[in-house]
Amino acid sequence: MKILGISAYYHDSAAALVIDGRIISAAQEERFTRVKHTADFPTNAIKYCLTDSGLSIDDLDAVVFYDKPFLKFERLLETYLAFAPKGLVSFLKAMPIWLSEKLFLKKRIKDELKEIENYDVKKLKLLFTEHHLSHAASAFYPSCFEEAAILTIDGVGEWCTASFSYGKGNDINILKEMNFPHSVGLLYSAFTYFLGFTVNSGEYKLMGLAPYGNPNSPSVLNYIKLIKSHLVDIKEDGSIFLNQTYFNYAVGLTMTHTNKWESLFGFKRKVEEDDIAQYHCDLALAIQTVTEEIVIKMAIELKRITGSDNLCMAGGVALNCTANGKLQASGIFKNIFIQPAAGDSGAALGAALAISNLYFNEPRIFDSSKDQMQGTYLGPDFSDKEVENMCKKTKANYSFHPNFSDLTQTIAQKISEGHVVGWFQDRMEFGPRALGNRSILADARNGEMQKKLNIKIKNREGFRPFAPSVLEEKLSDFFDFNINSPYMLFTAPLKNELREEVPINYNELKLWDKLYIKRSTLPAITHVDFSARIQSVSKEVNPKYYSLINAYHHLTGTALIVNTSFNVRGEPIVCTPIDAYRCFMSTDMDYLVINNFVFCKTKQTDWQNKAKWLTKFDKD
Repeated sequence: MKILGISAYYHDSAAALVIDGRIISAAQEERFTRVKHTADFPTNAIKYCLTDSGLSIDDLDAVVFYDKPFLKFERLLETYLAFAPKGLVSFLKAMPIWLSEKLFLKKRIKDELKEIENYDVKKLKLLFTEHHLSHAASAFYPSCFEEAAILTIDGVGEWCTASFSYGKGNDINILKEMNFPHSVGLLYSAFTYFLGFTVNSGEYKLMGLAPYGNPNSPSVLNYIKLIKSHLVDIKEDGSIFLNQTYFNYAVGLTMTHTNKWESLFGFKRKVEEDDIAQYHCDLALAIQTVTEEIVIKMAIELKRITGSDNLCMAGGVALNCTANGKLQASGIFKNIFIQPAAGDSGAALGAALAISNLYFNEPRIFDSSKDQMQGTYLGPDFSDKEVENMCKKTKANYSFHPNFSDLTQTIAQKISEGHVVGWFQDRMEFGPRALGNRSILADARNGEMQKKLNIKIKNREGFRPFAPSVLEEKLSDFFDFNINSPYMLFTAPLKNELREEVPINYNELKLWDKLYIKRSTLPAITHVDFSARIQSVSKEVNPKYYSLINAYHHLTGTALIVNTSFNVRGEPIVCTPIDAYRCFMSTDMDYLVINNFVFCKTKQTDWQNKAKWLTKFDKD
């Protein structure tokens, strides 16, 4: 069966193609349109999936949407009725959109598909899955577990905000659900909003800010107490009850009743231009700690219900790497698999897998030795001919290295000398993480690199940490972590022998003072709490990236480099060679590698002028 899964109209639109139960391709729409977290119908992602497989829409056995709009509309109406007369402004704003666009989604999807190509509308089988089933399917079916407990946690689907399920073979049974308005994801997003970040995209910034909080501070303990006594009641099974007098997301246009939060925590809501104060860091640490407690309680309850040794996770909260690291360290489950595209983009894949297994009852593609995500390398790749065409259009200067082994030696040397390299190879990653095919790489030993990458390359907040890519077999040389982490979804503590001695008052230091203290022999990837979000690199899954890190290892004795996504602040990860070249030319990156092509900047004025010319090229 040939099944196309799609997610759209809320955020992180995507498309995924599954054929005979096997994942063929998947991509987010943002990578093609260059609009980050776009909610638009995934026209370009669908075109890619079809072109990649040589299929037309008429060849498909089903197209499946990742949630059920009528159930979501039911929740919307019942919520407004429950809170009436509050929420009138939000209601009046939402209703025209629902009545004109979202409620009659079948017709809209068929019309959008018609824009892609002509097809037989009567022949098309258009199906809808429930949102959290899509998440559950995205985690369980690609896993290497024959049976597993399944935990999904996000903001909200139709009604459900978290679910407990059990999967075996090609079957999934949903056991328990937590429903709107009580939501771990919305609780975390409310703090994202209050601390000045953007909801549905800034949650990872909040997670990165939390370690700057002082774990020994009475302030953090007081914030945790206030959160638990006023905002959220946490039950022993991990379910929560949110005090809606403090929240506005159910019927309003903001996440919180901000005046009440300001009164509760004793400071004004942060806006983007405000400097980060210690109380912002302490509150971030408080909500991160509370979130981890909830996730652990959920895991304990799910283990009690299912008795399984295996856990699969998906939903936006499953991207909280710190909570995942604590969950792994807890030992509640022996084995954990987290869908690398855990948010709504991955739900497009989950919807297709759910229909394949549950609707068409196809045999599940299963391998106990490895998952089915293929390293997430499911997006488009580009031939040398396409790169040459880009070079002609941009008049780029480059050198071509026919021997890839020689290329990796050259680039490893450049990285060891402190140069920053854009690395573009083979198929683009699916999901929010760059895993060595659309990455910016640097030397983790360099004490200035974290600052350089944030300010001169990524153009983002200076407090943000960077992740390491480490050879799979060398992982335990650097981190106290006992499993592979191919998808950069777990944080782990750096080994004690690699840490530097810090001042006695280290935890009491302010953010910027703490940030620039050398904490380890790998300062560019060691966060202020001595943790790192790790990616283990397998020779089997990504031989090119492995070859580069291995060359760097032989050169320096260190089997680990900095890996950050190939983009700048506010933009999606690059998709095409021209995206990569444009990003390269407009930042302080030193080298760009696309396939076997190497680009470098020889003169400051030369590359600045080219960056301006590229803007014109883009418009033309």
